[in-house]
Amino acid sequence: MNFSRLFCAACGRADEPFEYQSRLALEPWPDVLAIPTGMGKTAAVVLAWLWKRGRRPGGECVNADSATPRRLVYCLPMRVLVEQTQRECERWLKNIHALGDAGERRISVHVLMGGSEDLRRPAWPEHPEEEQILIGTQDMLLSRALMRGYGMSRYQWPVHYALLHHDAMWVFDEVQLMGPGLVTSAQLEAFRGAWPGTTSRSLWVSATFKRDWMQTVDFDASGLDIRTLSDDEKVSRAVRGRRESVKPLFRMDFAMTGKPEVQQYIAKFAKQIADKHATGTTTLAIVNTVERAQGLFKQLDMHYGGTPNVGRPELVLVHSRFRSKEREQRNSKLAEQPLPDSPGRIIVATQAVEAGVDLSARVLFTELAPWASMVQRFGRCNRYGEFNGSADAQVLWVDVADPSPYEAAELEESRSKLESLASASPAALPPVTAAAPLHPVLRRKDFLDLFSTEADLSGFDVDIAPYIRDAEDTDVLLFWREIPADVKSLDEPAATTDELCRAGLSASHKLLRKLNLGDVWQWNTREREWERIANPGSLRLRPGMTLLIRAACGGYSERYGLDVDGLDADVKKRGSTSLRPDGDAAGPEALEDDHRSLLSRAVRLDRHLADVAEAAVELCTALGVSTADGDGKAVVTAAGWHDLGKAHDAFASMIREAHRKGTGEELGPEFWAKSGRKADPKTGQPRRVGRVAYQVPGEQEPRKHFRHELASMLGWLEHHDGEPHADLVAYLIAAHHGKVRMSLRAWPGETEPDDPHRLFARGVWAGDVLPAQQLPGGESLRETVLRLDLMQLGEGPQGPSWTTRTQRLLKDYGPFRLAFLESLVRVADWRASRREQEPGENV
Repeated sequence: MNFSRLFCAACGRADEPFEYQSRLALEPWPDVLAIPTGMGKTAAVVLAWLWKRGRRPGGECVNADSATPRRLVYCLPMRVLVEQTQRECERWLKNIHALGDAGERRISVHVLMGGSEDLRRPAWPEHPEEEQILIGTQDMLLSRALMRGYGMSRYQWPVHYALLHHDAMWVFDEVQLMGPGLVTSAQLEAFRGAWPGTTSRSLWVSATFKRDWMQTVDFDASGLDIRTLSDDEKVSRAVRGRRESVKPLFRMDFAMTGKPEVQQYIAKFAKQIADKHATGTTTLAIVNTVERAQGLFKQLDMHYGGTPNVGRPELVLVHSRFRSKEREQRNSKLAEQPLPDSPGRIIVATQAVEAGVDLSARVLFTELAPWASMVQRFGRCNRYGEFNGSADAQVLWVDVADPSPYEAAELEESRSKLESLASASPAALPPVTAAAPLHPVLRRKDFLDLFSTEADLSGFDVDIAPYIRDAEDTDVLLFWREIPADVKSLDEPAATTDELCRAGLSASHKLLRKLNLGDVWQWNTREREWERIANPGSLRLRPGMTLLIRAACGGYSERYGLDVDGLDADVKKRGSTSLRPDGDAAGPEALEDDHRSLLSRAVRLDRHLADVAEAAVELCTALGVSTADGDGKAVVTAAGWHDLGKAHDAFASMIREAHRKGTGEELGPEFWAKSGRKADPKTGQPRRVGRVAYQVPGEQEPRKHFRHELASMLGWLEHHDGEPHADLVAYLIAAHHGKVRMSLRAWPGETEPDDPHRLFARGVWAGDVLPAQQLPGGESLRETVLRLDLMQLGEGPQGPSWTTRTQRLLKDYGPFRLAFLESLVRVADWRASRREQEPGENV
């Protein structure tokens, strides 16, 4: 059985792989894959990974290569590439009978995009022992790799961080577009080599690669193994047809001289496009900004009569400022080919299509851009040499005076190269010579500081945006909902992936300045409510922030995408379309939420602790982690203790109230880990319980921000402090919801004891009592009085402070190993909870 058979079976055609594709599968992984555009780099990497993981046609699987991690993480610079990569991966897997969903012990494909799906459906993190392909943009993936995942619940950050750094093969595609993300990817690879606890590696892929771009303070690029086409391969017939594809190059006789003349420029540009377009073909125009792309598309629309008709070409607008729903519609159109007797199509796009998109145009128009970008754009014309036998294919470039979003020096270098060229054929293009741009470098101390997920007291986090994208290219996430003008408080579900629209900081500020009190809302994770923004125009925006906007205010057009300037006047009249999910879904996760405790069936605490300990053993065994001693034993021990604090009076009263609201019945006298809820007869889904209080009997005020896992951890230390691995077990117990981790302090607004000298944090007060209980493994626990002296700095009655203990763990284990162990306890908890709700389970 050879690689060619797998390649042909996966691709569904008889074409043999290129030589470099076979070498990638059969030889050790290189560090860099530098191959010209149109040569199937994505197929080469994914199918080589499948081969090395032991996958064969027909579903057969042999022993996997130990140097090839089980998770393939495909990191892309542009959103438009994500759906295309997902479709191809799923097609290849289906063709070899290896595609499945998470939990089916096959290979599952997941797109990481942010939104409520990360909170409610932890499908891929729940199965870390399975082979998976994870696909996303550098924003979504690198932010998670830095423990600050954009557009997702902050309490899920540690699990995604752990699994993206453990047994993961990162593929960074089209590195010339990554900006600061490229330097960060190199630093992360260096960190993974410096700290124990990870079996991951990286592969950088590009048609335009320069070694110097990768050199950092911690990463030595001089020893990179760079794989390119061999000399024999370059002269082979199959490769020459693409490397020497016919692409005569011309300069347009007009230019974009400045913003005041932009309308005249767009009118001239649109006329040239219409004149050059031919029936039955694709014409592609790439411009440098979303605003000019929208303007050019509108001008072409007017040129062809404003409404679609039988004789006019199909017009497609592609940029990064569309919601998922509209973006997927456009991406599917990119994959289509116009019929020979059709009017053809004209695609107007930004940099979103300049790399990786499987698109071949007869005529390409492009604004001046940096040379590496121009090379990528040229690759969208006569991509496979299909126009080599005619004189039809051509590339036309237009000069621009405004360098935005690039640097003037970059455009000047590109301009000087273009002026001496008559062909854009890959074989005729000079190499990339640009020096490595200056970007912020993530240092070791900064990276370690990010391990703590605690926001500061004002609710802000460390800004990681400079390490991911250029400052002018960072985004917030916006979504629109129909909200009555006079509403005072919202009960809205979290944003779904389909609703979210990426918006640059500048465009977002411009939009928010037009809005008023009650038009914009932000989720307050501590107060568990949607918070109205009093003065949207002065809101401090941070990359990854998610904002809800009243749909009636407009700002988004299904036709044009993010519509700050009102390019379509009708948008202002009808507002923006809401994509609110059906059903009565819950809002985003908050600090004191215990949604995983409010399920369909009630479960006793002793049963749940035993189930999670058993799930932890199964998980560790599947991952090759010994549970006889050391780290694995600590994971299983933490799993058996993790919910001990649910016997606390505050939680016990909450769970009973939730069960009463959800079922109309009373729970028995035992301690309970989960409450039950009856299904809503209209939706068939479990009823929403609404807000419930952590009320200790005899106290007037509920224990606001109560966290049962803190009580569990304190109970563990009262009985086992000072034993080997006691601090590790304590940390794993405390961290199993991602809400009590590296630091321990009271939150603003917590309920305070009457005694001003009584310590308190996260709803737990010094002197609280946990009743006697029976634990998995036969350990009997006597009544336990909880102390909180370790929340204070320095040595105290409980020995070292919590901060000292967790910092020592971070130093001893390193961030990757510690996060991985943390994730094992959490995943075991998720699995046991899911099994307990399955039909037929006796709980």
